Amino acid sequence: MPEKNEVPIVTEAAKSRIAVTPDSYANEPIRFAPLQVVDLASEAAAVSEPYRNQVISRVNGSCLRLAVFNDVFRWHHHPTSDELFLVVEGTLVIDLDGGTELRLGPWQAVTIPAGTIHRTRAIGRTVNLCFEEVAADTVFVDSAGR
Repeated sequence: MPEKNEVPIVTEAAKSRIAVTPDSYANEPIRFAPLQVVDLASEAAAVSEPYRNQVISRVNGSCLRLAVFNDVFRWHHHPTSDELFLVVEGTLVIDLDGGTELRLGPWQAVTIPAGTIHRTRAIGRTVNLCFEEVAADTVFVDSAGR
């Protein structure tokens, strides 16, 4: 069972539990320095876990995240940071509070405005890039009523 400040990510297929805390998400290290060439396809191919979301690089006050997963991520919002999702592989569903569903395939993108309650779901193995503020605050919320 997750500790009080941990929010589980539930793997639908395997029914395993992965815990992410707001602090662990905000304090993720930046993997690659400026002027370092990154092979994003190789980075994605190397992921064998059911969920991995890592900060690849920093651009001014924002970062590029690479997410590879086959999971449902919990309902949450970022109070001060927009998020831009760009799908590279698979299908990413972004559920919005109130029932709207955004479905993105390869090379489709959408911006989720700061403060928008949402969750992400992968349909099969999905690889996406996300641009957001470095160390963006993440507020997890209950999914009741959505």
